[in-house]
Amino acid sequence: MAALGTLPGGAAAASVPRSQRRRGVPSLAAAYVPEGVRLVCGRQLRAAPVLASPSATLSGPARRRFLRAAPAAAAASGSASAGEAKPQGFAERYPTLVTGFFFFLWYFLNVIFNILNKKIFDYFPYPYFVSVSHLFVGVLYCLIGWGFGFPKRAPINSTLLKQLIPVAVCHAIGHVTSTVSFAAVAVSFAHTIKALEPFFSASASQFILGQPVPLTLWLSLVPVVVGVSVASLTELSFNWTGFINAMISNISFTYRSIYSKKAMTDMDSTNLYAYISIIALIVCIPPALIIEGPQLVQHGFKDAIAKVGLTKLISNFFVVGLFYHLYNQVATNTLERVAPLSHAIGNVLKRVFVIGFSIIVFGNKITTQTGIGTSIAIAGVALYSFMKAKIEEEKRQIKSA
Repeated sequence: MAALGTLPGGAAAASVPRSQRRRGVPSLAAAYVPEGVRLVCGRQLRAAPVLASPSATLSGPARRRFLRAAPAAAAASGSASAGEAKPQGFAERYPTLVTGFFFFLWYFLNVIFNILNKKIFDYFPYPYFVSVSHLFVGVLYCLIGWGFGFPKRAPINSTLLKQLIPVAVCHAIGHVTSTVSFAAVAVSFAHTIKALEPFFSASASQFILGQPVPLTLWLSLVPVVVGVSVASLTELSFNWTGFINAMISNISFTYRSIYSKKAMTDMDSTNLYAYISIIALIVCIPPALIIEGPQLVQHGFKDAIAKVGLTKLISNFFVVGLFYHLYNQVATNTLERVAPLSHAIGNVLKRVFVIGFSIIVFGNKITTQTGIGTSIAIAGVALYSFMKAKIEEEKRQIKSA
C-alpha cells in the first residue's frame, strides 16, 4: 500500500502489514496530526471536539442537576466580574453638582480678588508692582505644586516654548493694563469697558485672521458698543488712564486668544498656565522696575508699611496673588468641563456678579445713565456669547457628521 504522507515529526508513514491492521493494532498513520485530524488507512475521520459539554456526557438525574446548577454558576461568575469593576467616585456619580461647584468657586475667587485687589491701592498705588506680585505668587504656587508632584510637571521643549512666548507676552500686557485700569477707575466701570473684548475678538477674526464673522454676530455687538459708550459718558470715576488701559487689555487678551489657538499642544491646562505665568512674570519685572522702582525705593514701601505694617502688607500681596492665580486656573478647568455655550454664559454672569458686588462693597455711586449703559452692554455680551457658541456648535456637528 502506498505511503499515506509525512507526519509532523518528519517521518514517512510506511506500509503496515495487513495482519496488524486486521487485528486493530494502531499504526503510525493513526497518530495525531495538526488540525485535530486522524488518518486511518488513508481515510480522514471527523475531528473530535476539543471541549465536550458536560451535559452531553450525562444522563438522567445527573444531567438535570447539572442544568439546574449552571445558571447559578454563571450568575456567580458575573457578580465576581462586576465586583472587579472600578467603583465610581463622587465626580462620576454627580457630574452636575461638581460642575456647579466649579462655577461657584470661579465666581467666588474672582469677586474676592477684585475686592481685595482694589483695596490694596488705597495704601499702595503702584499697579505695575502689584501685577508682578500677582504673577510671582502664582509662579511660587506652581513651583511648590510641582515639587510635591501635584500636578506632575510636564516637560517643555524649545518648539513649545517659542509658541508660548507670544501667548505669555500678551497675557502679561493684558494683566498689567487691567491692573492699571482697576487702580485708576471704579472696578464696576473697568469691567464695563472690558465687556468690549468680544468686539475686538470679532474684529481680529475678520480683519487679521481672515475668518468671516456672520452679520448676526456683528449686529449682536451693537448693544455692547452703545452700552459702554452710554456708561462712559456719565461715569463719575471716569479718567482716560483707566479707559485707555482697559481698552489695551482688551486688545492684548484678544491677541492672546489668537496665539493660543496657534500654540497647539497636548499639555494639560494646569501645566500650560504655569509656564505662561512664569514667562509673563519675566516680562513684567523690567517695566515695573523702570516705571515704579525709584518711587518704591524712595518712599513707596515706607509709606505702605507705615499705614498697614510690614506683615499685613506682605500677607495682603500673598492672598491677592493667590486668589488671582486660583480664579484663572479654576476658570480654565471649568471651561474643560462644560460646552462653550455654558462657559460663555457663565463668563457673562461672572462679570455681572463682579460689577454688582463691587458696587455694594465699595459703595460706588453710579448715575442712572451709567446703570442703563452697563446693563445694555452686559445684555449685548450675553447675546453675542450665546450666538457665537451656537454657531461653533453647529460647525462641530457638521464636521463630525
